[in-house]
Amino acid sequence: MESGPAVLAGAAFALSGAALLLWTGTRVLHRAPVAHGVSPAASAALATVFGVLFLVLGVWCFTRV
Repeated sequence: MESGPAVLAGAAFALSGAALLLWTGTRVLHRAPVAHGVSPAASAALATVFGVLFLVLGVWCFTRV
């Protein structure tokens, strides 16, 4: 019964992280801004860091099942 919340949180974190990394990669490849009004390098780096962080959190939640 305790594994339900871990699976839900893991899925949410993993999907969010993967989507953020995919979106950031697509924006960088098309040389489009990742965030408006911010340095392109800084916004791409920050979005990549958070995407990886969310993926790691998702994997960690799945190991708690």
